[in-house]
Amino acid sequence: MHELALAEAVLSAAREVAEREGLERVTKVAVRLGALQRISVPTFEFCVNEVRPGAGSKLAEADVQVEIEPVELACRPCGRHFGIEQANALEGDRAEAVHFIPELVHAFIACPDCASVDFEVVKGRGVLIASIEGEGGHGA
Repeated sequence: MHELALAEAVLSAAREVAEREGLERVTKVAVRLGALQRISVPTFEFCVNEVRPGAGSKLAEADVQVEIEPVELACRPCGRHFGIEQANALEGDRAEAVHFIPELVHAFIACPDCASVDFEVVKGRGVLIASIEGEGGHGA
């Protein structure tokens, strides 16, 4: 399960930040999931709770808040900025392929103005810890 590995990575990174910053307890972790990843938020949240360290750990009671970052693509030849909903839709097997290998978006989407597949993913890819809040230490 892709979401399980991502949940483990997010909590591991949050723990490293908490230790580096000297936080006694993490109260909030804000996570931004790129829409291109097509991550199931309920599944991701379930996985976070399943792999969260137990009582007494810095992350035991952290509120993990998830935000989906929309996809923004920029066509190199014509300069148009567009989202995946403005190009041809990703459905079925194509959506599943992009979920696991986001770079495949170039094989399935073209610029709605000039039909080029030469575009940059400006936003909406990957998983990012936007912020971490806690008690003790000097904060992150």
